[in-house]
Amino acid sequence: MDFKLTKNAGRDKENINPQGLLRARERTVNLQQRPLIMGILNINDDSFSSDGKIDTEWALARAIEMVAEGADIIDVGGESARTNREAITEEEELRRVRPFLENFQRAMKTAVPRDADQLFPPLLSLNTWRRGVVEGALGAGFDILNDMSALPDATNARLCTHIGAALLIMHSRGEPKVRHTHVTYPDVMSELMEFFEEKTALAMEAGVPRESVILDPGIDFAKQVNDNLRIFRELGRLTALGFPVLLPVSRKSVIGRVLGIEKPANRDAGTMACIVAGTLRGAAIFRVHNVSAAWFGVRSVEALR
Repeated sequence: MDFKLTKNAGRDKENINPQGLLRARERTVNLQQRPLIMGILNINDDSFSSDGKIDTEWALARAIEMVAEGADIIDVGGESARTNREAITEEEELRRVRPFLENFQRAMKTAVPRDADQLFPPLLSLNTWRRGVVEGALGAGFDILNDMSALPDATNARLCTHIGAALLIMHSRGEPKVRHTHVTYPDVMSELMEFFEEKTALAMEAGVPRESVILDPGIDFAKQVNDNLRIFRELGRLTALGFPVLLPVSRKSVIGRVLGIEKPANRDAGTMACIVAGTLRGAAIFRVHNVSAAWFGVRSVEALR
């Protein structure tokens, strides 16, 4: 299995399956071979999973470790999405993430891929929602903008167009860092379909190529347990839109509620069940804390298929 990375590949849209390719800066990745594993790197000390630190040297070491465990993408976040924590300033968020972004390539000089099938060097994802943070990190070389703002306007899409980064659009309701625990939907799947049709059109009108758009259904964000479970059951409706779908399932509250597990770090077995189900339903990327376990899960399902 070979992930062929080519410069300016995939521009002839008549000869490609848009869902099967991901273009990020000057790299084009074939997603039809297997799902990619996105490792979560929290450069903050208040993540719900308690696995982060505000320490650049630790972050670099952890990134190298995740690559050795099989990560194809490293998702870097300076601020927790938890709504029971105050938002930090743009300046503080940049102070946390920019040194890592600028030194990532240096860190990769000592990194070793887990196997020949791994995407190497891994793509680098910036997890934020603020325009100022995106602008402040433009020169640092991230490949994907993981936009947790639900794309309220075209600002971040235009910034992605400017540098050629891929855009990950997450579904939610309302502003980030604000509780939306009582949001309900008459039909959550119809809500998602309408949302993504609107937001993908907005992104592409801002110049983001179709092959550079990724969809995230926003598990646990402004959703109830049954909403999350239905998204898993009907994931094929989202993949039918023709964009890669990322599932951010790792240690989520829905797993804790279903299994009766309060501590997020103890939810990895449930996470693996979601990864298997997501793989069989066409998910293209999994965002996870336990990279090594996800590597085993994805490889096992692909071998069985």
